[in-house]
Amino acid sequence: MPRLEGSAPAWRDGVRRIESLGFDTVSVSDHFTRGWVMEPTAAMLAAADATERLRVLSLVLGNDYRHPVLLHKTMATIDLLSGGRLELGLGAGWMRSDYDAAGLPYDPPAVRLDRLRESLHVLKGLFGPDPLTFEGAHYRITNLDGLPKPVQAPHPPLLVGGGGRRVLGLAAREADIVSVHCNLRRGEVDAEAAADLSAERVAEKVGWVRAAAEEAGRRFEELELQFTTYLCEVTDAPRAADARGSSFAKLLAADPELLERSPTVLVGSVAECVEKLQERRELYGFSYLNLGSDLENVAPVVARLRGT
Repeated sequence: MPRLEGSAPAWRDGVRRIESLGFDTVSVSDHFTRGWVMEPTAAMLAAADATERLRVLSLVLGNDYRHPVLLHKTMATIDLLSGGRLELGLGAGWMRSDYDAAGLPYDPPAVRLDRLRESLHVLKGLFGPDPLTFEGAHYRITNLDGLPKPVQAPHPPLLVGGGGRRVLGLAAREADIVSVHCNLRRGEVDAEAAADLSAERVAEKVGWVRAAAEEAGRRFEELELQFTTYLCEVTDAPRAADARGSSFAKLLAADPELLERSPTVLVGSVAECVEKLQERRELYGFSYLNLGSDLENVAPVVARLRGT
């Protein structure tokens, strides 16, 4: 999602530029601290309204920040008003500074994950045709008809993201899209988190997803796997003068082994980057790729890959 740094019309122009360059989706994160500006669901609706075909994805919403009844109504409304271009990404919540700033309890990972599991149950029920009654440890819903009904049936695509075995297992059982990430159990972006994005660790995570899907009676091939490239440089394409690297990019660049072999790093010519992404699709199954915010730099890669 473009940064909201100037006027609202300039921001909308930035979203339209994403669409014109051939990207399929614009994604937005969900944080209170570390300089995050926009509320994601409002930004998603504005982005959908400014474009014609671009899909809007939350990557990802913190489950603890919104009750699932409110989240359902917000997302069903966006899906309806966008003509069915919503993708709902949800995670258990991880950034410690967000919880501290908002005065939210930073419960152990198992508790946050259990809340996420119940929230997914509630969301799917409210997206459905009948009123929902649900009684769990964290949420209790009584004969509630989820309105409005979404355009996409049976519900907008659900993405669940994370880096631990339990959350990826939950994603494999319940989500349409599984976002494979590093484990952020420390609540910080640090060298330990970056190291969890090594080629070996990423392969292991995909194995967890496959095993959990098959155990649940789902075909692994029916899931879409999403993955983020944090350090991306297409050497024969123009780079934006104000291109900004993420915290992950700096940590990856500081580790020669990760810089050389991590699938979160993409460096080379257009042809080389296309080949690497195709190889990673075959090796890991990644078909839904976040290529960062330097749009002009990666646009030639997107153009080459479209339809292949």
